[in-house]
Formats: sequence, C-alpha cells, structure tokens
Amino acid sequence: MSESVTVSALRPTQEIDAVFACTRKDRLTSRAGTPYLALELRDRTGTVPARAFRDADVLAGRFERGDLVRVAGRVERFRDELQIDVRQIARADPAQVDPADFLPSAYRDLDELDGFLEHLAGEVYDPGLKALVGAFLGDASMRAALRRAPCTRAGHHAYLGGLLEHTVAVATLAQETCLLHVRLDSDLMIAAALLHDVGKVREFTYGAEFGLTDEGRLLGHVQIAQRMIEERAAGLGAVLSADRLLALQHCVLCHHGPDAAPGRRFGSAEALALARVNALDAAVKGALEHGLPL
Repeated sequence: MSESVTVSALRPTQEIDAVFACTRKDRLTSRAGTPYLALELRDRTGTVPARAFRDADVLAGRFERGDLVRVAGRVERFRDELQIDVRQIARADPAQVDPADFLPSAYRDLDELDGFLEHLAGEVYDPGLKALVGAFLGDASMRAALRRAPCTRAGHHAYLGGLLEHTVAVATLAQETCLLHVRLDSDLMIAAALLHDVGKVREFTYGAEFGLTDEGRLLGHVQIAQRMIEERAAGLGAVLSADRLLALQHCVLCHHGPDAAPGRRFGSAEALALARVNALDAAVKGALEHGLPL
C-alpha cells in the first residue's frame, strides 16, 4: 500500500506497508496459551483493529501506545470486519511522518483565522501592549505553533488549529464586550485575550494522540504563558511600562476564574471580563462538540 492510502480505503487481501497511529496496545493470550498483540490503528479517516500473532513480545518492545508506527501486514476479513494481520511493526521515524496526517484538524480555514488574528492585533493601540503582542505575532515560528496547537487534549477545540480558533473567538468576544461596556480598557482586554492561552504552544506533544510536554505537565499553560510574556517583555525596554505589564499578567493568570487567581479574587474588571468570555467560548464549543452537560 502506498502511504497515501487511508484506513477508509483498505480492502481484504491487501498487502500494506504504511504508517498509522497506534491508539490501543494490549498483550493478550490465545486459547492455545500463546501471547498476541491486540491493536487499534488510526488515521484521519478512521480506525482499524490489528493483531500480531507471531513474535508478539518481540514486536511489543518496538513501540508503545500513542506512537506513530510503521506496519507491514495483510488486510483480512474477520467476523465481517476488516482487520490487519501484522507481520512487522515498529515506532516510525518522527522526521519522516507528519502528525497532522493522524490527528484531528480544524474545519475552519486557518488562513482566514490568521487574517482575523491580524485584524484583532491591529485593534490594540496602547504602544506598550501593541509592541508586546507584536513580539509574539511577528515571530514566524510562534505563528506556525499557534496554527498547529490544539486548545485541549480532549475537551473544547481538541484538534490541530484549535488554539488559533479559540484565541480569535475570545479576542472577538473581548472586543465586542468593550463596545458594550466602554469603561473597560479595550487595549488591555484585547491584548490579554490574544495572549491568554499562548502557553499552549509549549504544552502539547504530537503523535498518535495529543500528549503533554514535561513543561506542560509540570507547569501548565498559564504559568508557561507568564514565562513567555516576561521573556518577550524584557526585550521591549521602556516601551511597555511595568504597570501595564502587571495588569496584562493579572488578566492572563485569572482567565480560568477567581479560584485560579492570586488571592482568589479578580483585581480588575478586565480580568473578570476576560475570564467570562473565555468560559463562554469554551462552554459553547464544548456543547456543540460533545453535547450539553448533564
């Protein structure tokens, strides 16, 4: 099989040699008492069960659940369902595969979302905050990471491009909220909305599934964002005043609500508003994707 052939295109008796995501790996014992591997393989088009009956323990040592794996074998029909009889399987070379072929992706056009992001960044007029936002969005590697990252591993916006989609939504809601409540500091609100989840570009790993980096597991995206903001702000000198930076950092730290805030309370109306619009987009998107909470 060429690597362009997908799970949905598999046919009985087909010989395959291709890369899949391994989303299940169990060592079982047959009725004859011999070990075998029960696997589930996936790409963006679907999943297929697989079995490795020969050299199960040897093969098991060559990969783990959650890896992208190269599989050689034959497609068979078993109990009216297709499955792959695996002859060889091993962890794929990460340099030769793209996780985007195996992970869910945003349905919305990322170039369009990028355009919205640029427009929203242009709505920040405070020189210091504008410079800080520009320090992030002017970095090509950062922009690529924003387009790639999910927002969560299994909750709302849990797909490639989910972070960009959520960021645009929250910043748009922040802008609209400032139009309704003109006493809010719109520069602070929009800048904080654009940066509130920026730590997620360093939170996730990409393989058969979304995983966590050590930094993501040990610190979480909020603390990572704080570090990233401090790093970028350090290069701006006097353009960004200490009080404006502090106000933005407070909004970012509090965007999950008062229980996550230092002192367990909001220190500004902008921090409260950002937390509310962030929760609104997350909850609505979650309901649309996974159903209403019980």
